[in-house]
Amino acid sequence: MIHKTHSKNDLIDLINHLGLPVVFSHQDNKKDIQDKIKVAIREELKIKDNHFKIEDKDQLIVYLSNQNPKKTLTTKEKNDVMNIAKFIINYCKCGYDLEYSKYNDIKEIIDDMDYIKQFGDIPSVRRCCKLLKDDVKLSGINFKPYISPQVQKTLDDKKVHKNKHFINVKIRHTTPENPIILYFD
Repeated sequence: MIHKTHSKNDLIDLINHLGLPVVFSHQDNKKDIQDKIKVAIREELKIKDNHFKIEDKDQLIVYLSNQNPKKTLTTKEKNDVMNIAKFIINYCKCGYDLEYSKYNDIKEIIDDMDYIKQFGDIPSVRRCCKLLKDDVKLSGINFKPYISPQVQKTLDDKKVHKNKHFINVKIRHTTPENPIILYFD
């Protein structure tokens, strides 16, 4: 019933975010946790609001029986995506000049970006999309990466955390006797 691509940590994350009535220990293996989830699903569930966009037991069953959205690539496929991302980042770092990249024309870059933008959970892919926004040859074309809800939640949490710890400093130059005054807000 539970697809094999769901790892132990993914299942624990799911239990915690959905508020499932499953008691587990970190010594439990993946099979033990799967069995405990199956037992919990047989009973009535109250699911908390979550970033998985699962609202009821039927959606949970469908989510668990399907392939894990975070694990869509094999190792070879991920290496291929990473190589393409490296080539595009190199193109961007070289001043968006085709002469210094492996690409012969803009169409090849567009084709590669259309392929890799679906793997937006990979940081290098998100970086490619961000860097290509500054290319004048590609103005008007927006490469928006697809990011799974789990990764998007993590990115949003990091952004909020960064903003909470931002210290505001004002520097004022005054007279020669008191050359610099720092104000912290």
